[in-house]
Formats: sequence, C-alpha cells, structure tokens
Amino acid sequence: MCSSRKIIWSLLVLSTLEIGLGVSSIALGVVGIIRAKAEHQTQQGDASPVWSGVCFLICGLCGMLCARKRTGLIMILFSSCCICGLIGGILNFQFVRALVKRPDTMRSLHLAVMSLACLGISSCTLSTWLTCRLASSEQQRMFLEREHSLHHSHEMAEKVRQELVCLCSLCGPAHRQLSIQTAF
Repeated sequence: MCSSRKIIWSLLVLSTLEIGLGVSSIALGVVGIIRAKAEHQTQQGDASPVWSGVCFLICGLCGMLCARKRTGLIMILFSSCCICGLIGGILNFQFVRALVKRPDTMRSLHLAVMSLACLGISSCTLSTWLTCRLASSEQQRMFLEREHSLHHSHEMAEKVRQELVCLCSLCGPAHRQLSIQTAF
C-alpha cells in the first residue's frame, strides 16, 4: 500500500501535468480559432479545446490545493473538478474528431488537440483514483488518532479514579463510601 506522502507527491505531479495540459490546450484552441476565422466561419467544435483546457487547468489548480490541504471538502471539490475535466476532455475529443473529418481542416493541429485531450482524460482519471486513495488514507489516519485519543482518555479516567480512591482512603470510612459511590 502506498504511503500518504507518495500519494500526495503523485497528486502534485499529476496536477502539474494537468495545468500544463490545460495551458497547452487553451493555446492550441486559440490558434485553431484564429486559423478557422481566417479560412472560414467558425463551427461548433472550434472552441472546444479552449473549454477543455479551462477544465484541465481548474482541475490541476484544485489538485495543488488538495495536496496542500487534505480536508474532506477540498477532496470532494477536486474529485468533482476531475470528473468535469474528464467530461470536458471527452467532449473535446468528440468535437475535434468531427472536425478532422472535414476536408479543409488543419489535421496536425487537430491531432495535437486530440492527443492533449487523451492525456487530459487519462490524468483526470488517475487523479480521481488518487484522490480516493488519499481520502482513504486520511480516514485511516484520523481513525488512528481518534483511537489513540480515546485510549489516552481511558488512561486518564483510570488515573483520576485511582487518585480519588487514594484520597478517599485518607478520609474517614463514611466519606470514602460516599465518594466511591459518586465516582461510579
């Protein structure tokens, strides 16, 4: 089983990759829109790399936040961003795939956009899986802390009870019986 530290480092690496994929996809999408406007009127799938890149970028930024602050809400936020990035990547791939079928397209640009979409889909899938592993690891850590705290409180209660019995033994027998009854 991977340690929490390895999961966090893997999450940081994947988040950095997602940020890079997002910026690259946005840049290629802008280039594609400019070239499409120059050659013909823009169509439905021309802007999809930009939106997909925004999803990947937000996913990467949330991953960085999740690696720093491992709270339940941030993990849920990151998982939902990964799912949105996954959906955005799939839609981008489908739209660009439809554009590639046109005879007047820029094939190399579209293949690059589709490659980035595939990488983004893969990284979002891995990030979602890693977030689930991280949440499980954090839940186990919190359980162990709570168990240790509970064990410590039982030790303290036993110590207080022993001190109370000791103090009661110093007092008279009538007072000792009254103190022991109120202690339990």
